[in-house]
Amino acid sequence: MEILYKVHNNLYVNLTNKCPCACTFCLRQTMDRVGESDSLWLEREPSAAEVIAEFAKWDMSRFQEVVFCGFGEPTEALPVLLEAAKYVKETYQKTIRINTNGLGNLIWNRDITPEFDGLVDVVSISLNTPNAERYHELVQSKFGDRSFDAMLDFAEKCTKHVGKVIMTTVDTTITKAEEEECRRICDRIGAVYRIRPWES
Repeated sequence: MEILYKVHNNLYVNLTNKCPCACTFCLRQTMDRVGESDSLWLEREPSAAEVIAEFAKWDMSRFQEVVFCGFGEPTEALPVLLEAAKYVKETYQKTIRINTNGLGNLIWNRDITPEFDGLVDVVSISLNTPNAERYHELVQSKFGDRSFDAMLDFAEKCTKHVGKVIMTTVDTTITKAEEEECRRICDRIGAVYRIRPWES
């Protein structure tokens, strides 16, 4: 199983293939790898001990960040994520980032953001669109109509526990006017807005 993989100057952690969304632009629909990986489809979810053991196989001095992001929503495996992040912080003093759909509080039915305190430096959340109805069309969350507001609430809560919160859209999926609306949302929340390229 491919648990760790390199993308640019960062080491990515593939914890789970579970995700509450079926985004229309998701890379999983067209490929089974990202960056310098072979296949990110897991046979099963790795334990925290298995994830931690993988770091010894890499020269950690080469990487700027350790990013929890694979072929699934990393907060689905929250206990493993937190334990691995704690290990990386204590052992390698690396910046920890989570790339997430922002639905972790719905997944766990509680506010998980205080658990990021002291462990997670950056949270990057997929905003996707400024419009709740369009968001549901794009993201197709199993949590339905409440997903958009829950994602925004998660982002705002993250700003109290994490040094940097980024909210992203994909440059081919919304209009310039919608991007400006997204920028205003991020300004209100206290997040950085980033338009990311669609990767084919």
